[in-house]
Amino acid sequence: MKEFHLEYFEEAVNYMLHHTQVKGPGIGLLGHSKGGDLCVSMASFLKGITATALINASVANVGAVLRYKDITIPPLGMNPKRVKVGKSGIADIIDALNSPLEGPDQQSFIPLEKAQCCFLFIVGQDDHNWKSEFFAVEGSKRLQAHGKEKPEIVCYPGAGHYIEPPFFPMCAASMHLLFGKPVMWGGEPKAHCEAQIDAWQQIQAFFRKHLTGEPSGTSSRL
Repeated sequence: MKEFHLEYFEEAVNYMLHHTQVKGPGIGLLGHSKGGDLCVSMASFLKGITATALINASVANVGAVLRYKDITIPPLGMNPKRVKVGKSGIADIIDALNSPLEGPDQQSFIPLEKAQCCFLFIVGQDDHNWKSEFFAVEGSKRLQAHGKEKPEIVCYPGAGHYIEPPFFPMCAASMHLLFGKPVMWGGEPKAHCEAQIDAWQQIQAFFRKHLTGEPSGTSSRL
């Protein structure tokens, strides 16, 4: 993973906007983890995005350079020395990333205030991949500082990084392709599974409200 070109994702957005089965006038984005920060970038720079739901996402560009036309956003810096490895050999990387509020790393903060859409942040408060709640709060602060609507932030105590659809088994640890070693994702099984059930409802209600205009209280089914 060396660099991302947002034009690649713009092609997909335009395909959806012109698809005969897409109601429009805008579309929704749903992203988790690195996919989440890609969605933040898409919402910030591309047209036709009405609603963006983010699951344990960063509001800073992570992992690789992002390019769009004449814009370049560097990846957020990290310090491997802040990675902790226990007796099991599984790494805890929650403190590895630098803060996007300090020094040159501020250049990695995605300008989400440019977005013309509503945001929903789903946050697992036991996320050990990175500080998802910090990113959600800082994203909210930046939006409001620029006169934008306060985003929805839904926090789940005891939920880890991999908040997936209901009834998926919790992934507590697995190989991290960027770090090249197994890492812990966090999460307490019961709380995490309950979060997956509720988050599914929250996400569908959010999209129903902002993409169709229907009441958000309608039942959301798998």
